[in-house]
Amino acid sequence: MIIEVRGLRALGVHGALQEERERPQPFEIDFEATLEQSASASAALSDSLADTVDYGVLAIRAAEVVSTESFHLLEALADAVAAKLLEVDSRVTQVVVTIRKLRPPLALDIGSVGVRTVRLRGP
Repeated sequence: MIIEVRGLRALGVHGALQEERERPQPFEIDFEATLEQSASASAALSDSLADTVDYGVLAIRAAEVVSTESFHLLEALADAVAAKLLEVDSRVTQVVVTIRKLRPPLALDIGSVGVRTVRLRGP
């Protein structure tokens, strides 16, 4: 089973340029959290939140990283979000995190820039 969250928005101070480090800017987060098979089967049968991972808690943790920490690179931000999501619940075996900067400091007509990382639970 994969829990999927799309379009989560949070303000944060991230970027390599001085202007990006002076005020919060909007970021968009998408993530997928893969659950171990036994958790997936149990939740499908029981229809109980206790038998799965609460996507609300995952979303709150991802937004907290964006809004309370600060990184120069999107790569570092995405990795920090992925690490935090893996800490939420031991039943999460893998996460895929995409971070998009919605107002990149480019003199071009561009919707967003972003990165995607995949992180597995370590041994």
